[in-house]
Amino acid sequence: MLLHQIQELIELANPFEISEDEGYKPGQIGGMLLEANDFDAADLVLLGCDEWRGKGSKATPRSADAVRKQLYNLYLWHSAIRIADAGNVKPGAQLADTYAAVKMVIRELLKAGKRVLLFGGSHDITLAMYQAFAEEKMLLEATAVDALIDLDSESPFPEYKFLLEMLTSEPNYVKQFNLIGFQSYFVNPQLLETIDKLRFDCFRVGKVQEKMDEVEPAIRSSHLVSFDIAAIAHAFAPATTLSPNGFTGQEACKLMQYAGMSGTNRVAGIFGFMAKDPMGLTAMQVAHMIWYFIDGMQRDKHEVLLEDRTGYNEYHLMCAEIETLFLQSRNTGRWWMQLPDKTFIPCTYADYLVASHNDLPERWLRAQERM
Repeated sequence: MLLHQIQELIELANPFEISEDEGYKPGQIGGMLLEANDFDAADLVLLGCDEWRGKGSKATPRSADAVRKQLYNLYLWHSAIRIADAGNVKPGAQLADTYAAVKMVIRELLKAGKRVLLFGGSHDITLAMYQAFAEEKMLLEATAVDALIDLDSESPFPEYKFLLEMLTSEPNYVKQFNLIGFQSYFVNPQLLETIDKLRFDCFRVGKVQEKMDEVEPAIRSSHLVSFDIAAIAHAFAPATTLSPNGFTGQEACKLMQYAGMSGTNRVAGIFGFMAKDPMGLTAMQVAHMIWYFIDGMQRDKHEVLLEDRTGYNEYHLMCAEIETLFLQSRNTGRWWMQLPDKTFIPCTYADYLVASHNDLPERWLRAQERM
């Protein structure tokens, strides 16, 4: 039923056409994908999109299939996560047509209760991902991992300015936005001031590398996570030439694992990989990031609902004359803290330590400002 609703907009992937061998070994992802007529049973739906006109490129490299070639040969350690591959979104006559197709496919998958992982294409495809939520009038929190801040109104290319529409269009459904991994020398400080005035959060790449777990709560609360591989250092993703600096391959995998662990996340995307890839290392990097996303999904399966307090350690505190409650999961070790309206937001052990010394954590203050 689900496939019938989207099949006109996609080109199905055939794992055995992508394989260079006669087939897959037992346990490899390519041999464990659900059949096309069984999409309704999937926990995760993979989706490719080779659309590059937003970057100003007329080329149509088969980068999504290059990623599949690497991904399908990886071993799936978590057979309880059922995976379907919907293939590639068919490019439209115009860029706007591709946006519309991506939006419609993701919208149908979301309505069916599926998690979606989109890969391939330029970073502006994130806008179509957002529009799938907006069309359903769903408030969301969003996170982008990128070396740049794509708010350049003077750029002729959507890839470098799509955040303008995403964050300022009316009506707007972005409740919170996080930018992770920006590199200061590429960013006008005034852009940071603009984002701060909107009460959105930015994390410089060096700060994230010092304490990776500090950005985990931001990703955990995000419904949409978008990763531009320009945030990865060239040595770890040779197909990107923006910078010799950035996240390592292992750090990129960790960030995607955080996204997979999020019980809130519904759609994630990995963008910016074109097929100019020495020895296929960038395709392999993206495949590993997808593998870690799946691993994160398995870890999240061990989490219990916040309402079930038997799965949590409770810590009641008086902080700056405000009574609050911290919860620590007994299964995953993750933390949450209570706001004055009795709702909980993700946090870290460091936030708990700050509160235990009678100071309000900055994360708590920022959340109150946004409210």
